[in-house]
Amino acid sequence: MDFDLVQIASAFVVLFSIVDPLGSIPIVQSIAAKGVKVSAWKITLISLGLMMAFFYAGNFILNFFKVDIPSFAVAGGILLLFMALEMLLDVEIFKNNGPEGTGSIVPLAFPLYAGPGVFTALLTLRAEYTNTSLVCGVALNMVCVFFVLYSTDNIKKILGEAGIYLLRKFFGLILLAISIKIFVENLHALLGTFGA
Repeated sequence: MDFDLVQIASAFVVLFSIVDPLGSIPIVQSIAAKGVKVSAWKITLISLGLMMAFFYAGNFILNFFKVDIPSFAVAGGILLLFMALEMLLDVEIFKNNGPEGTGSIVPLAFPLYAGPGVFTALLTLRAEYTNTSLVCGVALNMVCVFFVLYSTDNIKKILGEAGIYLLRKFFGLILLAISIKIFVENLHALLGTFGA
């Protein structure tokens, strides 16, 4: 395996912006307040499994529908742009209307941590990063998710509502810049293909 620490760090930051474990603290506390048991291990492992399954099956899905990576990356860049706008402008563009009565797995493991945004990002980022870098980025994010789930109350006491809000804005801005970069670079590749 070829480990590129810069790529791994970059992939981690991109995925962290989307997974947003710190921003999920109010949601986790809300679920726990309803008497639902939040298992840090179970949610982390299910989220990781979903991400890895889609990561390795993503190319098969794209080939089945005859979609190339640059085209998917452009579409993914647009989706990431909307997600960044959600974080920056405090608006809800994507509705997560999962079924009730499924405990903490559905709202947390899916679609909160391993949702459409992460799935799109994983396939989109394959045009920018190596598989090893992305897998490492996912693994590091899952460590963060576990830590946040396990220490939600303590983290909120340390950062406070304002601290969590500022972090969400910061990572929203990072995600916005990355989404524009992905869109522009892959659009250029597509236009070059059409011109050839």
